[in-house]
Amino acid sequence: MPLNLPAKNTNCMEKEKQIHEVINELQNCGMEIAVHVHSYDQLKPSLSEIINRLIINDFSRLISVLYRLDISEEKLKSLLSFSADVTAGNIIAEMIIERQLQKIESRKKFTSEDNLSDEERW
Repeated sequence: MPLNLPAKNTNCMEKEKQIHEVINELQNCGMEIAVHVHSYDQLKPSLSEIINRLIINDFSRLISVLYRLDISEEKLKSLLSFSADVTAGNIIAEMIIERQLQKIESRKKFTSEDNLSDEERW
């Protein structure tokens, strides 16, 4: 399943800022992500490993985290049923990263709309 990452023209500083926002959100939900992660390629396996441990050792905590992160249960069930060759941890990690990036983009959009004058909004 391809990860919906920021566009290629997004500069390195912006990508790193987004990664840190994703990591902060995950840490706020009780996920212990290493702060030395500086790319999506590093984040995904780290997150996948944590998720696989939660599946085995603390499934109820994983469910709670997924709920807090607003991960679609229907989409997750669908992806898990059609992806027999990929671990559940990888699928869930991609979903989490993608959802967090969507939230970041939404915040940016609404923040920029808040900065518009009343005339510009119309």
